[in-house]
Amino acid sequence: MFITDAIAQTTAAGPGGLMGNLTSFLPIILMFVVLYFLMIRPQMKRQKEQKAMMEALAKGDEVVTSGGLLGKIVKVSDAYITVEVSEGNEIVVQKAAITTLLPKGTLKGL
Repeated sequence: MFITDAIAQTTAAGPGGLMGNLTSFLPIILMFVVLYFLMIRPQMKRQKEQKAMMEALAKGDEVVTSGGLLGKIVKVSDAYITVEVSEGNEIVVQKAAITTLLPKGTLKGL
């Protein structure tokens, strides 16, 4: 009596057809584009710079390890680096543990 009949729309009567479907996915596509430029691309750039820095490590470079140790590189091999922490004290660390390459002469200033 007081309730009206609900009539479902057919697909042919739907607004927009193919354009209606594309516009409903547009915000999701836009979010992925923004995510790529704000998160994924800068991370890839940082990884590329880190890899180039690790390949350029040489004897005599001053470095900081991920544990916070500062030292001078004494020996470089494929996967490991020997770092002189102080005179006569050398430690062996993985190349991946090197986080920063310091300018020459930084250790003398400390």
